[in-house]
Amino acid sequence: MIHDTIRNRRAVFPVQYNTEAITKEEIQQVLEAANWAPTHRRTEPWRFKVFYGPAKEKLSAFLGEKYRATASHFSEFKHNKTLQKPLQSGCVIAICMQRDPAASVPEWEEVAATAMAVQNMWLTAHELNIGAYWSSPAAIHSLEEIVPLSEGERCLGFFFMGKYDGPLSEGFRNSSIEEKTEWV
Repeated sequence: MIHDTIRNRRAVFPVQYNTEAITKEEIQQVLEAANWAPTHRRTEPWRFKVFYGPAKEKLSAFLGEKYRATASHFSEFKHNKTLQKPLQSGCVIAICMQRDPAASVPEWEEVAATAMAVQNMWLTAHELNIGAYWSSPAAIHSLEEIVPLSEGERCLGFFFMGKYDGPLSEGFRNSSIEEKTEWV
């Protein structure tokens, strides 16, 4: 039931991933779910760059280099963690948005549609027992240095994915929906 999937989905981080491979078919299934996200005027602004196999090493080196070059307070620990995340993952998907300047859709709606595509990805990954989380390091603004981006396309983050062992923690919310809702 979708309600259970929504309530049980969790962020699962690369340090929690095991070495079991994610298949290209599983990645394709996750991406296909993204393609069915709601979108105003059917602009379908989401775009994805998949780092799989040896491409994860390229991403690791890029992220490590960017962190080293831009960190205001460099930490060897954080640098090593940055290098390891792509290598610990079964795959990493760059979450991009293609803005159509001719469309009269506000930019925030395009960002929201892309975020909904990621939610579909996350729920599908969870159903496939694949852990995932969305991260937006400063390096996303320089992605075009390693992957071509179309005009008007920008990266909004990285979706790290990997198989994992064991149960996930119980979810909770800080307050009830009643506290966040006003009936008019």
